[in-house]
Amino acid sequence: MDIRQLAAYAPRLYFDKQEPFYPVRVGVSVLHRGESSPSFPRRLEHFAGGIDYVIEFAIYWDYDIQHLYELEHVWIYADSNGEVADAEASFHGKYLKALLPDRSNLDGRTVSLYSQPGKHAFSPLPVLFELLPHARTATQQGAGSDGLTLPAWYKAKGQYDDKTSELVRAYQQRHHRFTPSFEFVPYELAKQESLFVPWKSLYEEIPDRIEAELATIRHTLAGLKEPLEG
Repeated sequence: MDIRQLAAYAPRLYFDKQEPFYPVRVGVSVLHRGESSPSFPRRLEHFAGGIDYVIEFAIYWDYDIQHLYELEHVWIYADSNGEVADAEASFHGKYLKALLPDRSNLDGRTVSLYSQPGKHAFSPLPVLFELLPHARTATQQGAGSDGLTLPAWYKAKGQYDDKTSELVRAYQQRHHRFTPSFEFVPYELAKQESLFVPWKSLYEEIPDRIEAELATIRHTLAGLKEPLEG
């Protein structure tokens, strides 16, 4: 299948009405039993009967509310007829079942998922986010708190240090902190055709995106008259 055909399986996402960040690229991979994700620490070994392959959507944002660089995942399990047999989605470094037991959040080949305000972890039930202890403070006091975060597989173009993370924290605090409404609106990811690329293309693009964002951050903060807060 080509990218357009694979994109037709992309989830429908629901974002908080106050969400400041939306996906900027989606890296797509087709994985088979025994293969490892190229961008998430998991090996796809335990397939239920009838599952033929998995479509992995590595969804990239330039920002999480607490850091620069954000990559979340959705895995769609397809059977030999191309129908959705199962689905999973990332949740703070782990992953959850993305289909409700009654499959009521599946419409044809489209799984509906909610995105945690600012943090972008996925769940088929939005109430789960309100049970997280820092769901509200993460988008306010916690904005930018992690600075620049990069995975072990990432090949950096620049030399990043504590000063880089300090700049990201200052920028996020000034420009992106918000209060979640926990009211969600749909975002039809599959209709954003220009976002979808093979994972290898996204892998190669990410360093340039990070450098571009850091340049914007430095330029923006340099133009401020008042001193940066620690």
